Amino acid sequence: MSKKLALKFENVKKFFGEVKALKNINFEVNEGEFMALLGPNGAGKTTLINCLNGLTERDSGEISVLGEDPEKNPEFTKLALGIVEQELVFDPFFSPLEILRLRRGLFGLKPDEDYINWLLEKLSLTDKKDATTRSLSGGMKRRLMIAKALAHKPKILILDEPTAGVDVELRNSLYTFLKELNQDGMTIVLTTHYLEEAEMLADRIAIQNLGETIVFEETKKLVGRNNRSLCVEFEDGTTEKVEITPKTSIRKSLDSFGDKKIKDLKIEEPNLEEIFLELTTKK
Repeated sequence: MSKKLALKFENVKKFFGEVKALKNINFEVNEGEFMALLGPNGAGKTTLINCLNGLTERDSGEISVLGEDPEKNPEFTKLALGIVEQELVFDPFFSPLEILRLRRGLFGLKPDEDYINWLLEKLSLTDKKDATTRSLSGGMKRRLMIAKALAHKPKILILDEPTAGVDVELRNSLYTFLKELNQDGMTIVLTTHYLEEAEMLADRIAIQNLGETIVFEETKKLVGRNNRSLCVEFEDGTTEKVEITPKTSIRKSLDSFGDKKIKDLKIEEPNLEEIFLELTTKK
């Protein structure tokens, strides 16, 4: 049984004058999938999200949200999507509780105090639910943006740098919450500069560079592109590193050092950061 598509981007292009913000974007996101969209600054990630939410019209190509074009059926796609923008956007004199009530009202939804209070609790905002947003810390404002995006119970959550300015403890609690949402069936797309987030959370990863999709693979397969390395420190203070392929054993690698006395050794696993830098710095 084939999986249903939550999002589809096919040959998407967007130019701003001579600036080719999006030149060739191609990837799909299955319903219930947790996907990461990665790329250096200027890669066009935010432009792509703006095309998705209707803030920017694409020049060509196809975009679909649960089978609907966001430009042709904006009401459907706005209800289907919950988007957490990079910019902190809300009235500084409203409280988190008021903002979430208003947010539901803007979508024509009835108040749901139980759900709103559940959101505030999950995002560690209960103690601040009646405070004005201008009094919140940067991390709290970031979490309020997530609550705001979830207020109307969207089927797809788009997170554009959601953990910027969030401390480590709350970042970890946010990871747990996102995993819970995904396990309950929500489709999640994450853009982040914290590559360990993508490696830990995402089922698949799309890497975007200079407006093009250059990689779209399962996370495990992408990280597994590089081999492990054996780092050896000798008693004379020198160190050496050798690559360990699936066909070479650690013992065979150690034998290659001959009679040199080994002080310490460790195995370095491949990581997403190395692969990301390798792919995005190619000319």
